[in-house]
Amino acid sequence: MADAMDEYEKEAGCVPILHPEDIKPQSHYSHGYSESVGRKSHVDDYSTWDIVKATQYGIVERCRELVEAGYDVRQPDKENVTLLHWAAINNRVELVKYYISKGAIVDQLGGDLNSTPLHWATRQGHLSMVVQLLKYGSDPALIDGEGCSCIHLAAQFGHTSIVAYVIAKGQDVDMMDQNGMTPLMWAAYRTHSVDPTRLLLTFNVSVNLGDNLLLDGGTNVDAQNIKGETPLDLAKQRKNVWMINHLQEARQAKGYDSPSYLKRLKGDKEFRQKVMLGTPFLVIWLVGFIADLGIDSWLIKALMYGLVWLTVQFLSKSFFDHSMHSALPLGIYLATKFWIVGLLYNFGKSWKSDPGIIKASEEQKKKTIVELAEMGTLDLSIFCSTCLIRKPVRSKHCAVCNRCIAKFDHHCPWVGNCVGSGNHRYFMGYLFFLLCMICWMIYGCICYWRIHCATTYHKDGFWTYVTQIATYSPWLFWMFINSVFHLMWVAVLIMCQIYQIACLGITTNERMNARRYKHFKVTSTSIESPFNHGCIRNLIDFFECRCCGLFRPALVDWTTQHTIDYDQTAGSGYQLV
Repeated sequence: MADAMDEYEKEAGCVPILHPEDIKPQSHYSHGYSESVGRKSHVDDYSTWDIVKATQYGIVERCRELVEAGYDVRQPDKENVTLLHWAAINNRVELVKYYISKGAIVDQLGGDLNSTPLHWATRQGHLSMVVQLLKYGSDPALIDGEGCSCIHLAAQFGHTSIVAYVIAKGQDVDMMDQNGMTPLMWAAYRTHSVDPTRLLLTFNVSVNLGDNLLLDGGTNVDAQNIKGETPLDLAKQRKNVWMINHLQEARQAKGYDSPSYLKRLKGDKEFRQKVMLGTPFLVIWLVGFIADLGIDSWLIKALMYGLVWLTVQFLSKSFFDHSMHSALPLGIYLATKFWIVGLLYNFGKSWKSDPGIIKASEEQKKKTIVELAEMGTLDLSIFCSTCLIRKPVRSKHCAVCNRCIAKFDHHCPWVGNCVGSGNHRYFMGYLFFLLCMICWMIYGCICYWRIHCATTYHKDGFWTYVTQIATYSPWLFWMFINSVFHLMWVAVLIMCQIYQIACLGITTNERMNARRYKHFKVTSTSIESPFNHGCIRNLIDFFECRCCGLFRPALVDWTTQHTIDYDQTAGSGYQLV
């Protein structure tokens, strides 16, 4: 496999066979780009350094001295590399500005790869340098000696922020290099991270479309290189399961593949969702129905259960997909609780209401990318490469729903939706009423058995008692088991939620990942949150309690809050900006 890949790379002609460090001998280049670059030498005397070395280390005073003494900034060295190339690869923004002011050519070709300073900066992932060079008029569409433009280099090296920036500045997302390779092809073939591919697939698509991103995306998933290979072919060569699955879905959604009738049904997402939601209804009903049949032979019942199992296996292999872990719990819940009228309102609001989806127009997305890049803050900690938006504070991208949710708590498979700023209150109401109804159901079962069953636990022991109540009404016993199962997770979940909301003032996501967020002060025993204002105040703000004007809850639109300032020592107050 490795030999085949090497052969392919040689033929494709766009893989960086020579990296920037290979352009100069290692002994020389190590002074210009290494782990020590960015830290000046402990020797303070730079008077003997040549201008190349001074540029590599960013010694501005020495560079100015040599240029003022008559050094031509456009003059390449013996390997045809200019000072602007060295400044670009080492991210020396101040020197780039200075050299261009002295007449340096911004798109000068140089080095063995015959590339521009912009190519060099892109290879190393220096977004700030890319921004600076584009401001000075560098052309991102220029190709190097291997036929690659900057967007191809950024895609194959996994520099997602640079890919986003050059596209936002007008670069064609489907631009082909000289070998017919698009950025999507390079991202699918060369990178192990999903971010460049995910961004290329979702660019120019509304975040409201959810999983239809692949259907309406601007990226051509069927493009071929000079060898006739598509992005899907290249992903298969790398055995990247995530990319293979999503590219296959994209091709089927765009009608490139012509599947059989069964495959067309499987490719219909709405039909798959109905099957995954409906299967638990069928199974749970059949389990109780077969057990309650007036058939004395348990062998016949065992065969019927076996037929049910085979049916479920067929459905799972034919129609269940990667969203099964979300749809199946929802189906199980509906199959066991659909008859409880008291839960309809809160469950419906938790299931179908907007959990706090962060939305932006295409123009706003591109504007955001450009602004963040030019401010030097376009990184994946605050920017979502799928939704193409700046993530507000307390938000998170949900991998299941494929969208960013404001004040994200968690994705709940039991309601088939995210829990966030828009529906968290309804989710708590749903848990409360569900707990009450489960307890009532269990109490009803016990009362029924007291009246209708002759044996008791104290009189005949546990096993005899369980056997009799299961035999007397298998259906009721089956419902009792389901109720006990739901009771366990509902009780634990509602206790955790109340503790987090009232005592900590944080969400489930924040509690689990507090160390990742700078606005939390985490110790071995506690989490200090800027959103914690005391138990009573936390509950008033969360449930928006007014009590006829007695309380004034703080109403915050978490879909638009991007920064937070607070007193880290007190941790009791906050100011949203």
